[in-house]
Amino acid sequence: MPNRLASETSPYLLQHADNPVDWYPWGEEAFARAREDDKPLLISIGYAACHWCHVMEHESFEDPEIAAFMNDHFVCVKVDREERPDVDAIYMDAVQAMTGQGGWPLNAFVTPEGTPFWAGTYFPPAGRQNMPAWRDVLGSLAQAWVDQRDEIKTASREIVPRLAGAATLEASGEEFKPEVLDEAVAILQQVFDQETGGWGAAPKFPLSPVIEFLLARGERPMALQTLRRMASGGLYDQVGGGFSRYSVDERWAVPHFEKMLYDNALLARTYLHAWQITDDPLFRRVCEETLDWAIRELRQDEGGFASSLDADSEGVEGKFYVWTADQIRAALPPDLAEAAIAHYGVTDAGNFEGGTTVLSRVSGDPAGLGEIKAGLLAARSARVRPALDDKRVTSWNALMISALADAGAAFGRADYLAAAVTCASFVESELRSPDGGLLRVFNRGRAKQPGFLDDYAYLLEAYLTLYESTFEERWFVRAVELAETILIRFHDPELGGFFSTGAEHTGLIARRKDLEDAPIPSGASSACYGLLRLARLTGESSYLDAASSLIALLHPIAPRHPLAFGHLLRAMDFFVAPVREVALAGPADELASVVRRGYFPHVVLAGGGGDAVPLLADRPAVDGGATAYVCEHFTCQMPVTRVEDLTRLLQ
Repeated sequence: MPNRLASETSPYLLQHADNPVDWYPWGEEAFARAREDDKPLLISIGYAACHWCHVMEHESFEDPEIAAFMNDHFVCVKVDREERPDVDAIYMDAVQAMTGQGGWPLNAFVTPEGTPFWAGTYFPPAGRQNMPAWRDVLGSLAQAWVDQRDEIKTASREIVPRLAGAATLEASGEEFKPEVLDEAVAILQQVFDQETGGWGAAPKFPLSPVIEFLLARGERPMALQTLRRMASGGLYDQVGGGFSRYSVDERWAVPHFEKMLYDNALLARTYLHAWQITDDPLFRRVCEETLDWAIRELRQDEGGFASSLDADSEGVEGKFYVWTADQIRAALPPDLAEAAIAHYGVTDAGNFEGGTTVLSRVSGDPAGLGEIKAGLLAARSARVRPALDDKRVTSWNALMISALADAGAAFGRADYLAAAVTCASFVESELRSPDGGLLRVFNRGRAKQPGFLDDYAYLLEAYLTLYESTFEERWFVRAVELAETILIRFHDPELGGFFSTGAEHTGLIARRKDLEDAPIPSGASSACYGLLRLARLTGESSYLDAASSLIALLHPIAPRHPLAFGHLLRAMDFFVAPVREVALAGPADELASVVRRGYFPHVVLAGGGGDAVPLLADRPAVDGGATAYVCEHFTCQMPVTRVEDLTRLLQ
């Protein structure tokens, strides 16, 4: 019989609906049951594309004997971390505090009040490699709940302050000195992998926020080398486009094969910016192939984008993506097959399990590369596909809106702009709550869960980018509405910065401020950057004040830890830069293309007329023709009408 998860919409929760474990979804019902039965809760957290989550489900949660013990001694709760990042953040902090490491699946044992007393990640059904058996973990904790109840409750209460994250952090009062951004770049240089790009040892993540910070600062070698190496390795899908979540080695050769919407939206935009800087066709190709992959494989019928593709197919990690030489020869004509084998470094020994090869670019592009890719993609399409997590997450769709809008405007791709507008319209129609706020997720015809800070902040950034790319005033109006909501629901007027949850998020033991931009921007840094951009278009001081309150909190910390605060550092760079506000009047398509085609990280753009955008007020067209005003703090230079003059002013 299906358990309580059968009525959920999350693919991850539905994967567990037929487990013999009596799973509850997160909510008051589970906690009430724990209080009534005087049992601890087991809160098990994961996501649909998580390989080890699948392994633990198959090994333990599908085992009737193990499940019976779990049901007898615990109230068992399954959480999709992508639906409930607030729950995940609290218990991830707990497991890291208790064990020094984290990951998924995350298994936390908590009191009926919600305070954790023990936590871990993956456990096998029988002990191996210094990992205790899941059966033994369950038995020990069930016995401890009986024998050591008072000690458990006392110890668990002591960890609660740690779980508030940075919510109690106070501004130091020190002056923010812009030169600390140069110090952040120097730290990145010290830990940069000079040979293969990126930072640190394996596993290596594609740190888009860090690369974007470097590009904005004009620090090109580290950023561009990293982008080229990632695009040439197995982290990038050489056949179908798109990036896997991370590389298990330091050379970007073998990925962990799950493909996430958020990684690909961020990376597509980063490669776009690299192309704008260098005009290197590799960067444009990777950007377009990544967006084309997302449109082809993640976009749903209504225009929103699904969350991820699994790492596994047919129960085997990476099987969908890897090749042997014989498989390539079967897919292509002889001359193209041999060219592909050489170009992609395919050998009989392989570089992955079972003598298979994860394709990498090991030589220059051969003749017929387009035919090679098309032939391999066609052959691969006949394979069993990885599972799709088809829930639409508001914040991640916002990242894709930004990428599509930015690329569409820069490349002159009307199809990308149309996809961005369609996705934004889907968010507006399906992910708005009755009170006008945002909802977090949509699937199977239902939207639910009040939006978090990252949903509002990413969408604020997306709508500003969409406005700059189309000059459709409605997106600017919505950006202002989102900004006002962020100030009301999430800004902390006492200590500064932004809470990750609104007052409507109940049942949590702590209201947190999540700050780190790894692997994707935090809601706080996104809110900061979006509000700074909006302040330049409106002149509204409240946006600047709220954004600068986060900088006041973190400027002594973020530059010393640049790998963890890439997007905030980019916001700080924008905060101190001589930002130019470009207002266009009249039929200004050619002038707009100057801004959209180039890389100008310290420019905001307004045009298209209308009354909603303060930057456009009192900026008439000269003699009715295309006119550009280049301003700083709403004080403008003499208007120009020629492309050459605008280009000169932007340099």
